[in-house]
Parts: sequence; structure tokens; C-alpha cells
Amino acid sequence: MSENFIRFQKVTKDYGTVRVVEDLDLDIARGEFVSLLGPSGSGKTTLLMMLAGFETVSAGAIVLDGQKINDLPTYKRDMGVVFQNYALFPHMSIAKNVAFPLDMRGTARAETAERVQKALDMVQLGHLADRLPGQLSGGQQQRVALARALVFEPRVVLMDEPLGALDKQLREQMQLDIRDLHHRLGLTIIFVTHDQDEALTMSDRIAVFNHGQIQQCASPREVYDHPANRFVAEFIGETNLLEGTVSAISGETLTLTLPGGASFQSHGLPGFSTGDKGLLSLRPERIDIYPQGEAPAGVNTLAGEVTDTVYQGDHLRVVIETAAGRIIARINRKVSEWENGAKVSLGFRAQDGWVIAP
Repeated sequence: MSENFIRFQKVTKDYGTVRVVEDLDLDIARGEFVSLLGPSGSGKTTLLMMLAGFETVSAGAIVLDGQKINDLPTYKRDMGVVFQNYALFPHMSIAKNVAFPLDMRGTARAETAERVQKALDMVQLGHLADRLPGQLSGGQQQRVALARALVFEPRVVLMDEPLGALDKQLREQMQLDIRDLHHRLGLTIIFVTHDQDEALTMSDRIAVFNHGQIQQCASPREVYDHPANRFVAEFIGETNLLEGTVSAISGETLTLTLPGGASFQSHGLPGFSTGDKGLLSLRPERIDIYPQGEAPAGVNTLAGEVTDTVYQGDHLRVVIETAAGRIIARINRKVSEWENGAKVSLGFRAQDGWVIAP
């Protein structure tokens, strides 16, 4: 992949006295799938709209393939955009909807017909070319919007919450379909979402936004397993947070001692010193539950009492009260359910925890 195909350099966006994006740097490689993930109002959609040319940049530069595009009109940026509401013309056939970007560019009729057919086949809708949008399901309409964004072979495809209006099963199928298109066509895709599972499923990298700044930008595995700070740890999935003091450091392993005296060995962010406060992020699925006192040697253990067990289909969600506070564990449903009041030992390995600054 060619590095730095898209560059955001110290980009800032103000609406009057309100700063929505602040001094933001981000590089995106050619052919990369990057998700902009964050809560509402975190600046992710504003960044996408500045890249598309629908919003102006207050300060900084946006560079596409070596060219600064701050003042370049939208239609000259060669970007396909897919919105959540599809934005299809209801009176035009599917084929004519998809042909619209080519018609605006003055493409010859024969070439337009060929490229429309190819784009519709790509999203498996070639047989519905003559239908009207109102005759299609929500998922099919979203595929049409995707075909329209791809038909003129743009340099970049921008997607703003494109699957938000779909039901869960259809949304998950579309995630896999878009991921497959990305791999087959080598597209550069920037995808805005507030859905963590969506970002984890589809992305090469995830940029986690909060208050107009990127908190962390890394692979899905890195963002989930090794969050850069408390916001990322809590926003991506579910986690248990235990605060303590770093009492020893050996290589990449930290010993974190909790106020009650319990000590855990864990991996963590670099830069800690003995005596620093630390916050252990422990994902529920990384915790094993044993009868009290029966945890194997070589793992961190914490005694507790089961207060609730919830059956959630593919796993059991178990709530355990401990001296360190309430802990949530997620265990395989094939494991026998724990009765409320059961005395247990929680166990996890050093590599299954991650210490961050509190």
C-alpha cells in the first residue's frame, strides 16, 4: 500500500465559537479501510464532510495523493459518497440512479450502460436494474447507493453511517459484503460509525474520536486489546477497570497492587514507573471462573461471590462481587451456570490484562 494517500495535517473545524475538530493529524494509505469511530458529536462526520468538500476547513490542510484539496470543489475530488439515507431518486429506475454520476460527467451512453451493469452486478442487483427504489428493501437500496458511489471508479469511497437504518441481521451481512468489495477492488474506504462491532469487523485501522480529537488510531486488535487510555478502553466493547499502584516492573510485565492488598501481574502501556497509579483494563471474556481456591497456578486470582448469571445465547454473562468491586465475566455457555451466592475464584493471565494511566 502507498503510504500517505490521504493526509489530514493539523486540521481544525470551528462553527462560530464551537470547535468540533481540533488540530487533527491522520494519514491514510491507498487501499486502506479506516473507520472513524466515536460517540455523537465527536467530530468524525465533520472530518468526513471536510474530506468530501461539503464542509470548509477552518485551519490546517487536507492532502489527497500529494495535492492540497482544501479549496478544490467537491465534484473535482473524485470521491464516491454513501449516506445513511441512501439519497436515491424515487422516480428513476435503479439503473438510472446508478448512472447519474456518469451522466453528470458526460460519459458516453454505451460506456455508461456497461459500467452501470458492472456496478450492479458487483452488488448482486443486476437483475433489478429496471425497478424503482420504492420496490426494493432497505438493504437493496443501500446496495444501489453503494453501486452509485462505485460506478465512476472514484479514488476514495466515503461512507457516513451507511448501515445505521438496517436491521441487525441485514446490517451484519452488509458489513461482510462491503468488506469483501474492499478486498476484491482494493478500494480506499473511510467509514464513519458509532457502532464498535461494525468498526472491529470491517476495518484495517480504527480511529477512535472524542471531543474532536483522535484518542487512538490502530488495528482493531490493537485498539481492543491494548487501548491507549480509559476512554478507548470503555468505548470499545465492555471492560472491567481496577485501579491500583504499580509496585514492580519486570520487562513488559507490571505488578499492580490494589488498595485492598491484592496484586496482579499484567502487561501495559510503556512508560510506567514504580509508584505510579495504574488502571487495569480486563475484558470479560478473558476471565475464567473456578470454584474458590481451585484456580491453576501461574494465573492472577481474585476471590468473589456470584450475584447474577444471564444467558445470552452464545455466552453466559456472570456478575461477581469481589473485594476490588463488581467484576463482569463472559464465559462459554457450555460451562455449567453458576448459582447466585457461589464462592468462586476469578483467574486471568498477565497477557490478558492491560494497564493504562487512570
